[in-house]
Amino acid sequence: MELPTRPTLFDFHGVSMTKYFTDNWENIQNFEARPDDILIVSYPKSGTTWVCYMLDLLYFGNMGPEHRTSIPLHERVPFLEICAPPRPKGKDLADQLTTSPRLIKTHLPVQFVPKSFWEQNCRVVYVARNPKDNVVSYYHFGHMNGQHPEPGDWNTFLQKFMEEKMVFGSWYKHVNGWWEKKQAYSKLHYMFYEDLSENTGREIDQLCSFLGLSPSAEEKEKVRATVMFDNMKQDKMVNFSTIQEMNQDVFPFMRKGQVADWKNHFTVAQNKRFDEDYKQKMKNSTLRFRTEL
Repeated sequence: MELPTRPTLFDFHGVSMTKYFTDNWENIQNFEARPDDILIVSYPKSGTTWVCYMLDLLYFGNMGPEHRTSIPLHERVPFLEICAPPRPKGKDLADQLTTSPRLIKTHLPVQFVPKSFWEQNCRVVYVARNPKDNVVSYYHFGHMNGQHPEPGDWNTFLQKFMEEKMVFGSWYKHVNGWWEKKQAYSKLHYMFYEDLSENTGREIDQLCSFLGLSPSAEEKEKVRATVMFDNMKQDKMVNFSTIQEMNQDVFPFMRKGQVADWKNHFTVAQNKRFDEDYKQKMKNSTLRFRTEL
């Protein structure tokens, strides 16, 4: 089957987007959240799948193996704004979820989130990743995912990232917008990819504490072992190999999952330019990222 042509980026209320995430806009904005819904949020390629899987296991790990072996993770944790026919719309999948709580994923910047999530006082888990590893991961993702614009070469892509011309807009505004929201909204748990890499067990503990869950040490250890990168990479229900728009022959959806892989991509000059630009854009932010462990 021939894959559709790649979408073009356009300005959508001040944020770069493509049709795959705006075509169902009115329905997304009118989404009816429930008080026990959990929204999992990130800028693309920040560890979203990792955290989605963690939450799925914490809540539904005891549902029996068929839950995990026959239903892909992207159906268990629907991607709210995706609208890419002939696949079902993310919003429809979320509406059809029978699990409670419903776990719902989004890459939307904070100002685009359907207001019912705030009205229902839903819990939100945000995961952020340092921008250097984030842009490298996004670059590879752009090559294998036909639902994103053509990424071009590495230098061009890096420049676009710095110019904030990415699908879902500016990384800088995204991580900062949600960081500011956290200061005003107590039901938001803000996680870092680097912390997850450094000590997954500790991060699972903190997640459980935020969500009011109290699994046994044995259950927690089982979750930690299951979400190890190599295990997820092999799992057909988690690694997105069931989605044909993603050409895993180009790059696997789960490529390396490492902190500091950016060092294999940035030249000295690119790194210097990026650091100067970063300092400027983040000068008023209290957010701190680690680019190596």
